[in-house]
Amino acid sequence: MKKGLVLEGGGLRGLFSAGITDVLMEAGITFDGVVGVSSGACFGCNYKSRQPGRVLRYNLRYAHDPRYCSLWSLLTTGGIFGPRFAYYDLPLRHDLFDIDTFNRHPMEFHLVATDVDTGEAVYRRFDHYTDDMLQWILASSSMPIVSRIVTIHGQHLLDGGIADSIPLHYFQEQGFERNLVVLTQPADYWKQPLRYRPLIRYLLRRHPVFMAAWERRHEMYNAQLSYIAEQQKAGNTFVLCPERTLPVGRVSHSRSNMRAAYNLGRELATSELPRIQAFLKP
Repeated sequence: MKKGLVLEGGGLRGLFSAGITDVLMEAGITFDGVVGVSSGACFGCNYKSRQPGRVLRYNLRYAHDPRYCSLWSLLTTGGIFGPRFAYYDLPLRHDLFDIDTFNRHPMEFHLVATDVDTGEAVYRRFDHYTDDMLQWILASSSMPIVSRIVTIHGQHLLDGGIADSIPLHYFQEQGFERNLVVLTQPADYWKQPLRYRPLIRYLLRRHPVFMAAWERRHEMYNAQLSYIAEQQKAGNTFVLCPERTLPVGRVSHSRSNMRAAYNLGRELATSELPRIQAFLKP
């Protein structure tokens, strides 16, 4: 029976997920695969490279570095998270991503992006590091409006959360029968329709299909929450989510708030560890 880990995105709310995954790694819990969306992909790849602590470390270190996340980066690079610095220089030069361990570990790593031209989800699996893996992580994590479209082999891509925010069903289709799902919003969260539609429609006027997918996102997301609840009742899905709204949003420069979100994840995973181990037991 294949066991999967499903990681929602949410920008720096993903530090909550990192706290959870660090506890799981430290406890020696393994999965056959992980699928991440947006920050879930950016942070989740560290499970396959076996690097607990790395996500919190570099986010704290570069919290106030304009190259990492800033209005300056948005104005000079087209991305609020610096495309070159955050997704290439940082993992390859400053806080090294362990490519050798990633390649040796048998875990599958999947991510989700959204095709700008079709509005459909695009899935990519990496069993080994390739030259374009970081570019795919960038695409999965590129939030509309505050990021440039990422082009890979002629395909135009943005944030995977627009088309498939919580890809539990996708992972089940890949043969993962028992899944741990990590959400970055509280259990009573229900996504509301997109705000500021006239402005966003104007900014995305050249991409009407993508805009239509974004306008429908709340319907897709809420349907996924209902599906996850059904799968919980069926006994094949275990869900971890914050008890309350996290002290960080998609973007934050507060080191104390980042650490608080991370610690909430650690505390929850630690308290739920016996139940998680029982759930994943063959």
